[in-house]
Amino acid sequence: MKLEDQIREKMRFKHYSVRTEESYVGWYRRFVRFHGLRHPEEMGAPEVEAFLTHLAVAKNVVAATQNQALNALVFLFKEVMGKEFEGVDALRAQPSKRLPVVLSVDETRKLLMVMTGEEAVVAKLLYGCGLRVLECLRLRVKDVDLSGGKVEIRGGKGDKDRVLTMPKSLVGLLEAQLQRCRVIHEKDREDGVAGVYLPGAYGVKNPAAGESWPWFWLFPSGNLSADPRAAGLERRHHAHETRVGRALAVAVKAAGLEKKVTAHTLRHSFATHLVLRGVDIRSVQELLGHTDIRTTMIYLQLARAMRGEIASPLDDL
Repeated sequence: MKLEDQIREKMRFKHYSVRTEESYVGWYRRFVRFHGLRHPEEMGAPEVEAFLTHLAVAKNVVAATQNQALNALVFLFKEVMGKEFEGVDALRAQPSKRLPVVLSVDETRKLLMVMTGEEAVVAKLLYGCGLRVLECLRLRVKDVDLSGGKVEIRGGKGDKDRVLTMPKSLVGLLEAQLQRCRVIHEKDREDGVAGVYLPGAYGVKNPAAGESWPWFWLFPSGNLSADPRAAGLERRHHAHETRVGRALAVAVKAAGLEKKVTAHTLRHSFATHLVLRGVDIRSVQELLGHTDIRTTMIYLQLARAMRGEIASPLDDL
């Protein structure tokens, strides 16, 4: 078995996501090409150091990209090849300290008012619950509890679950979205389409669940597409995030906003607006699913600036 296939096999055994799998395989290929197609069995920490230094100096990558490359190579050497991997001392990229773009409450209102259709529901969930875009698009029917007023995030970043309060203003929109999904689901069953992807080993334990209504996507794709982990099999996946990005770009122009807005801007705005309303930072950390409180502290700085807590001495003149 080729080393690339071994990487994929090991990652699937450990239930890594498809995106992480593609990323790690991509770094493996770049690493091998950088060293003139030498086999990793012939290499070790010095070659990894050289590659990471090349990324920082020649390619000028950000710290997060370099760390991702390092993680991929650690996985390759330790998990796949079973080799000890210590003592990497590469020139590290400097971590960026940029503030995220945040919309004011009025700007958020203008943006959401001009959005329509399914993309509007997605955008309101992103802002109303502080979701990452893929957390939103990967929601299943069973994850949205209209009667209980909650949204459950399963297998979020870091494979963590969390539960969030559903905005009351979204109940009607979500009821309509579920009705649209039901039509697509029933059509797929009539056409004999393969069931939706099931996480981890659940597809092996209960393969019929992929065809069930509770496991269907809340935001299904409009087209069938190939399953990247099952050759020759077509199924319905969730909507792609580029669709959300395009809708936001159109809405930003229509709302007359001058800021660069992405799906993640709505998550940043959710957190900052909670702090502005007096919600404690630990609660915000829990709602966002952050592991480190330092990641969440940035919203305190943004909220203080938006409140104008520290007046400029210019105003005293």
